[in-house]
Amino acid sequence: MNLDPNMRIVVPGGEGVVWHSPRAAPFRLAGFPWIERDGKYRRLPLSSQTSIREPVHALADCTAGGQIRFTTDSPFLHLSVKLTAPADMYHMPATGQCGFDCYVGGPRRKRYVGTTKFRPGADAYESVLFEGFDRRKREVTIHFPLYQGVEEVYVGLAKDASIASPGEFDDDGRIVFYGTSITQGGCASRPGMAYPNIVGRRLNLECVNLGFSGNGKGEAELARIIRGIDRLKLLVLDYEPNVSLEQFQETLPVFVDLLRSEHPALPILVVSGIKSALGDFQEAVRLKRELCRDFARDFVLERRSSGDLNLRFLNGDALLGRRYEECTVDGVHPTDLGFQRMSDAMAKAIRSMLAMKG
Repeated sequence: MNLDPNMRIVVPGGEGVVWHSPRAAPFRLAGFPWIERDGKYRRLPLSSQTSIREPVHALADCTAGGQIRFTTDSPFLHLSVKLTAPADMYHMPATGQCGFDCYVGGPRRKRYVGTTKFRPGADAYESVLFEGFDRRKREVTIHFPLYQGVEEVYVGLAKDASIASPGEFDDDGRIVFYGTSITQGGCASRPGMAYPNIVGRRLNLECVNLGFSGNGKGEAELARIIRGIDRLKLLVLDYEPNVSLEQFQETLPVFVDLLRSEHPALPILVVSGIKSALGDFQEAVRLKRELCRDFARDFVLERRSSGDLNLRFLNGDALLGRRYEECTVDGVHPTDLGFQRMSDAMAKAIRSMLAMKG
């Protein structure tokens, strides 16, 4: 089959390429709070395996939110990747589930340049992220896959390329997003389009993605893990779609109380679920979302009236904007357009809570 040249899979050449581990300086990893201790690309500590449910333990190996950051003048960038399994989702592109994508530029000037290309069914691949660039120093950000584990990844650069540390974030604090498959990034076409990654680029802050597909249930053990994250700056709670009204009413106060026991002034943003296409046709779906929304709003208002002014509510009704159903893949999970719209509101709310400029 004759394909557009941009659709061809190009395997990197071997000559003149030096492979680097992103775990070694001056490369920096973001989005993996426990990697220095556990030595694994994973979103929860290995020590939590016995205290969390098995589905959450398994999903923690998905690398959503992870980043490789560095500065180089290499005219090309290759990746060598070993995944835990190949792509297998029917409604999410393999590039989002199992691919890496790349941005170039400094704070709030990052521009997308490429996504890894690999054959269907591959659980290991080498790919070109960019090539043919001039020998000018550039800050590089590489996003990890959203819905698969990564056993190994190596960065291939020119043998005579300079490599230096990336620019600093605006603050050394971390924004943590706890939630559902939508938080994890389903169904973005590539990793950089998951809304926590978009928010991180807009605010120039490190973001930790603790979205667990179908399993963001507001469990107390997750609150205990989150409150132990170093440099915790703000928490977004976006798990309502994974629980019933009764479960939401039971878990949200406990979750917030557990955070408050160690972080009494931590900014916490409680987000209600986005609208779904089914809500227009199934009364029970619409009613459940609205009741959960009203509970979250009233809960935050009550806590704020009692003095917790660092707790805020964001209404999910408007996150996808007009014709919200056209912003989804399956009536539930956003497309890239949906994630862009979500990040508009999320970034604005977070910026306000942190009193950030820009």
